[in-house]
Amino acid sequence: MTTTADDAPHISFAARNRNLLLGLLSVALFLLAWEAVFLFVPFNPLYISKPSLIALALVDLVTSGKLAYDLSVSAVPFSVGFIAAAIVGIALGIVMGWRVKVGHALDPLMTVFYASPLVALAPLVIVFFGVGVTGKTLIIFLLSVFPFVFNAQAGVRAVDRLLINVVRSMGGGQKDLYLKVLVPSVLPYVVAGSRIALGRGLIGILVGEFFAASEGIGYAIAKYGDLFALDKMFACIFVIMIIAVVMTEGVRWAERAAFPWRVGA
Repeated sequence: MTTTADDAPHISFAARNRNLLLGLLSVALFLLAWEAVFLFVPFNPLYISKPSLIALALVDLVTSGKLAYDLSVSAVPFSVGFIAAAIVGIALGIVMGWRVKVGHALDPLMTVFYASPLVALAPLVIVFFGVGVTGKTLIIFLLSVFPFVFNAQAGVRAVDRLLINVVRSMGGGQKDLYLKVLVPSVLPYVVAGSRIALGRGLIGILVGEFFAASEGIGYAIAKYGDLFALDKMFACIFVIMIIAVVMTEGVRWAERAAFPWRVGA
């Protein structure tokens, strides 16, 4: 007896997207509770806003083009800093994981920098490199590079030694080991580490524009806060939060698509 496609159990939309729907439901309940509090508590609008006003402010920022412009300004240093962090971090992490002496020499230094409050160095970076793209790019790079370094290093150390021995027994050199064994084995770790690096990079662009900038999404948040335009300030903050969620989920989707055996990661 054969089973046709019509006989297969039908999975409803709610069942297929249960996690997404639960997440959206929790967000909606939170916003409704936030809005409802204002019906009973007379909050001062100079210190807090409510979702309905924030939504109106967001519409105004979108229609006026201010939000798109600020995001486009911030996107340049973020993209350059994050890509540079990925390239340098992955390369350095692979070398540290493969070359034991290099790893022992650099690991304490990397750990110190990673554990240090690098955000506190932002004013110093701005002083040396200015308030333009260079200073903000460097801040993003410093905050984003270490997750790539440590995850790439962990990925190299987790490589199956059997694969290395097979390549060597077939006459492969160092180049073959790097390109055919180490890099492919490290990629799942790098993708997982990029989730952390994305969050740190977004913090970097905000911090860089908080201290010294005349445009950008971080500058807009600081400006609206100084002007007590809390509805627009919260609107910009929510946009950053949405971007962070979308980018993180995009990385997770790419990880599931490229490495389906790591579904539980």
